[in-house]
Amino acid sequence: MGKIILTGDRPTGKLHLGHYVGSLRRRVQLQDEGNYDRMFVFMADVQALTDNADNPEKIRQNIIEVALDYLSAGLDPEKCVLFIQSQIPELAELTTYLMNLITVSRVQRNPTVKTEIKMRNFEANIPLGFFCYPVSQAADITLFKATTVPAGEDQEPMLEVTRELVRRFNQTYAEVLVEPNIMLPENATARRLPGTDGKEKMSKSLGNCIYLSDSAEEVWQKVRSMYTDPTHVNLNDPGHVEGNAVFTYLDAFSTDEDFAAFWPEYSNLDELKEHYQRGGLGDMKCKKFLNQVLNKTLEPLRQRRAEFEKDIPEIFNILQRGTEQARAVAAQTMDEVRNAMRINYFNDTELIRQQAEKFAK
Repeated sequence: MGKIILTGDRPTGKLHLGHYVGSLRRRVQLQDEGNYDRMFVFMADVQALTDNADNPEKIRQNIIEVALDYLSAGLDPEKCVLFIQSQIPELAELTTYLMNLITVSRVQRNPTVKTEIKMRNFEANIPLGFFCYPVSQAADITLFKATTVPAGEDQEPMLEVTRELVRRFNQTYAEVLVEPNIMLPENATARRLPGTDGKEKMSKSLGNCIYLSDSAEEVWQKVRSMYTDPTHVNLNDPGHVEGNAVFTYLDAFSTDEDFAAFWPEYSNLDELKEHYQRGGLGDMKCKKFLNQVLNKTLEPLRQRRAEFEKDIPEIFNILQRGTEQARAVAAQTMDEVRNAMRINYFNDTELIRQQAEKFAK
C-alpha cells in the first residue's frame, strides 16, 4: 500500500490566509517534495450543501474561485488530483454503508460537530446531512485509502471518527479500509489563525478574513484595522503580544529575511516583540511591517491567478480530468468494499451456483 494524501475545502467562498497557513501552503510543499505516491485535493461541495441546501448557486459560483486559489497557490494538476466531491457517486454509497457502523450518540459527542452546530445556530433544528458530515468526511478519506490528511488541529476529532469507522468496518467485514493520520501545520501558530478582529478563528461567515485573492490595497485596509492590544493606548505603554492579532500573524508569516528586507532595525521577531512589550513602539509601525510581509507572500499568488483567469474553460477541463482520475480509484475501492460486505451479488459466481443448486432440488 502506498502513501496517499487526501485533503480539501468547502467551496463556500474564496480561500483566506487561515486556509493557506492551516493546510494549503503545506499541501504545495508536500506535492513538490514528491514523498507521497498520490495526492488528492477536492472541493467538498456535498458537505458545503449540508448548510447551504437552499442556496446551491453559492456553491456553484465558488467552485471556480477555490480552483483558482488552488492553482495560484501552486497546486499542480500534473502532480496532484483535483476533483469535485459531488461528481464521485461512490462517495455517497460508502457514506451510507459507514452510517450503519456508528451511533447517533457517538456523533453527538464529537467536539468539532458541537462547535459547528453552535456557530451556525443549529441547536434546535439540525439538518440531518450536516449532522452526518463526519461520516461523509470519513468516506472521503477512506474511499481513496488516504494515509495522511493535512489539516488543522480542530479536525483531529473528525479523524478519530474516521479511524473508528475503519476499525469497525475491517473487523466486521474484511481488511479493506486504511486508518489515516493527521498532519498538523509545522508552525504551531498557523494551526488556528485568528480573524483580523482578534476572534478565535478566521471565518468567511464572520467577515474577518484576508483572502488569497485580495489586492494589495484590500490587504492594507484589513491590516490597518486589525485588532491589537486594547491596553496599548499610548506609545510608551508596555504592549502585550499574547492575543494580539498582529503578532500572531507575524508568528505565522514573518521570517528573519523579512526583517532584513523591510525593517532592518530588528534582526528577528523576538527583538520586535521585546521592544513592543517594554513600550515605545506604536501599533501602526507593526501593522505596516505586517502588511509588507503579507503582500510579499500574496503577490506571486495574485500574478498566477491573473494568468489562470484568462482561460476559465481550461480550469473546468482540469477539474473534469481530475474527477475522472479520482472516480477510477473510487470505483476500485468500492469493488473491494462490496466484495467484503458480500453485496457483490452479480459478480459472485459461487453464490449464484449455490442458489441454483438449492432451488434445483
